[in-house]
Amino acid sequence: MKNFFVPFLSLLLVGNISAQTVSVDSVPASKMLDVQLESVVVTGMRAGVCGARHVPMSYTLLDRRQLTATEHQNVLPTLMEEVPNLMVTSRGMMGYGVSAGGSGAMMLRGISSANGQLLVLVDGHPQYQGIFGHSIADSYQTMMTDRVEVLRGPASMMYGSNAMGGVVNIISRKLKMDTVLTNIDLGAGSFGTVQSEVSNQVKKGKFTSTVAAQFGRSDNHRPHMGITQYGGYVNLGYQFDQHWKSYLNADMTHFKASNPGPESAPLLEADQWITRGVVAMGVDNRYKRTGGTISIYDNFGRHKINDGYAVEGGSPQKRLFRSKDALAGATVTQYVNFLHGNRVTFGFDYQHIYGRAYYTNRETGEVMETPNKQSAHVHNNEVAGYVNFHQDLVEWFSLDAGIRYDHHSVVGGEWVPQAGVVFRAHRHNTIKLMASKGFRNPTTKEMYLYPPSNTELRPERLWNYELSWRNDSHVGNKVNGGVNIFYIKGDNIIQTIQKRNVNTGEIENMGVEGDLTWHINEHWRLSTNHSYLHMRFPVVAAPTYKGYVGASFQMKGWAASLGIQQVAGLYTAVGEQEEKENFTLLNAMLSYRFNRYVKLWARGENLLNRKYEINAGYPLPGANVMAGAALSF
Repeated sequence: MKNFFVPFLSLLLVGNISAQTVSVDSVPASKMLDVQLESVVVTGMRAGVCGARHVPMSYTLLDRRQLTATEHQNVLPTLMEEVPNLMVTSRGMMGYGVSAGGSGAMMLRGISSANGQLLVLVDGHPQYQGIFGHSIADSYQTMMTDRVEVLRGPASMMYGSNAMGGVVNIISRKLKMDTVLTNIDLGAGSFGTVQSEVSNQVKKGKFTSTVAAQFGRSDNHRPHMGITQYGGYVNLGYQFDQHWKSYLNADMTHFKASNPGPESAPLLEADQWITRGVVAMGVDNRYKRTGGTISIYDNFGRHKINDGYAVEGGSPQKRLFRSKDALAGATVTQYVNFLHGNRVTFGFDYQHIYGRAYYTNRETGEVMETPNKQSAHVHNNEVAGYVNFHQDLVEWFSLDAGIRYDHHSVVGGEWVPQAGVVFRAHRHNTIKLMASKGFRNPTTKEMYLYPPSNTELRPERLWNYELSWRNDSHVGNKVNGGVNIFYIKGDNIIQTIQKRNVNTGEIENMGVEGDLTWHINEHWRLSTNHSYLHMRFPVVAAPTYKGYVGASFQMKGWAASLGIQQVAGLYTAVGEQEEKENFTLLNAMLSYRFNRYVKLWARGENLLNRKYEINAGYPLPGANVMAGAALSF
């Protein structure tokens, strides 16, 4: 680790990197409006936006240009490069899958989305489902995304259960000016991989719309590992007047993926058919001193899974696991500015968590009994209210504090406080201190499904303490960055001990994060981010060190980027069979825009052809390439 730790500390003396512009959609040059402003965030305030220098949380902000620069259909590969301390598990070139051998879990500071401890939002609405309590990575599509805000640290005071480790908020696309824009993007590459996307956006007066569809498929680099996926997205908006507007969002992803099993124990017929979607609608109000949102949403999922059988000595499954689950909810949020520099936010959340898990006979389709009859139909409710107080006491100092009470119909109530201060020591420099509590209620699966289930489970809890400094982006700044240190202490973590789920686990993590961006001139940009994590109780998929260094160049239609990522001390197994992985990845991207209508692109990944794995037993592909064309009109 000395080889990584010394240069890491050197970089921290300089600062750290993030995306710092208010994003605009990528449009042809004749329709482009390019305006750089101070960083603003939506996620930390829940209602409206606020300058990042006024909120005590640590953020990484990525706009659409960054998310589409490498032509990935999913936002996760970009997040893993750009967000300090964020690790994403994967097993193939395309597709993350679910169930045993599935991947796509995000690990942030040693807290995992696979356990529902890290919350994914789309426009502020939670994406997890009723039974398993986590979102599915294959639904995080770039086609629907304008920007992503990653809050590093607990956000349970604002967002409740599942935000105990942080929040990834995917903010959907909307045009900023009256126009009609159509984009078509096609690509193909290694292992029979094909990706395609088409979108149309309209803004005419008070009406806006975005309609998009995507298709992707890959054989991947191992037998019996193919995936076929398609999805669609619709966003409709109407601005009634300068104060009121409404919106309707809907997106759906369907995929069929196969799990080949670990190399040491390959599987046949381990197939998954998954459909996930969400529909949300709401009304926003914005006045001079107050504003807010009323919204309702429904997350739905249909899952059919064949667990497969071992190549050596196994026999085909006679039944298929199925589940129909959902999470419906309503949110009311309103803020009021009572004084200059003041904002008080009031909120109310309601969720109805429900679902059905069962098996069907593979030949006849007849419904079979589940191991726990209670799991056939489950309905739980969660109600919460919160208030958050923010005050700029003087030009250089802000105070932020809030509290939430959250009540679950089975596990009971939980108080969730949060407090922080912000010192704007210089017009470009900010120091933040933050203490926040995070929690996660047990899932339906943990309480009811399968023999380890336990209806006596209680919420998981942790506290996060953080100190950060950053040099925020302003127009004309060539160097932007910052650094933060954190300490996490948690208990009541749900573990399976002697075939029963119990609240016995602990978390004690501490670490350092830093990132830096240098705009050398109008053509060249350098960026880097690094993180070091120490865990008293190690968990799978959490690396000790993760670093990234990237360079990009643009001139006369040409755009090129080169990035190198180093991961060290990545746990692929813990306990008596503990294993760690170290690897270095080199990725490159090249594109040429002939005119405002046509762009050609090519991407190469793992160009050093390294052998490595993140999920134990699932080696990732060697050097691979993709190429394609993008049309805009």
